[in-house]
Amino acid sequence: MKKIGLIILGVIAVLALWVFSTYNSLVTKNVAIDGQWAQVETQYQRRFDLIPNLVSSTQGFMKQEKTIFEEIAKARTQYGGAKTVDEKVQTAGQLDGALSRLLVIMENYPDLKSNQTVAQLMDELAGTENRIAVERKRFNDVVGDFNITIKKVPTNMIAGMFGFKERAFFKSEEGAKTAPKVEL
Repeated sequence: MKKIGLIILGVIAVLALWVFSTYNSLVTKNVAIDGQWAQVETQYQRRFDLIPNLVSSTQGFMKQEKTIFEEIAKARTQYGGAKTVDEKVQTAGQLDGALSRLLVIMENYPDLKSNQTVAQLMDELAGTENRIAVERKRFNDVVGDFNITIKKVPTNMIAGMFGFKERAFFKSEEGAKTAPKVEL
């Protein structure tokens, strides 16, 4: 009778250790996602800090492109007011679109491209865009790892018991594959 009791106690202890270990692993992966999103936001903040300088440097050259500057300002404001990661991703996509239109337009202004201040800001912005792309990829990598983990058996049972839900990937905005058309 004692042996059966010890065996049952041993099995319960092993199961409890497995549940704790699995739970801790899920918490670690969940926090890694939040940490990686913070890295994406850091790069967005860098972008948002550069944009006013770029806009003020280029506005004098491109008065007729006022709508793009308004879109950029609107997207920055919306991003600042976004509460969830999904809302931030959506507003960041809107800013991406406005910036890509600005970059295409700037290519058509030789005087603007030759301005050293604008050229330096454009280089900084291009570098920032590359950093954002890298951080987005890293974010999607940790989200993918987490999502795979919570779907695998038997971890999916623990994930379900403790309320771990699939996390959303960063996706580009609708129409992002189409280059903006600019006519001057």
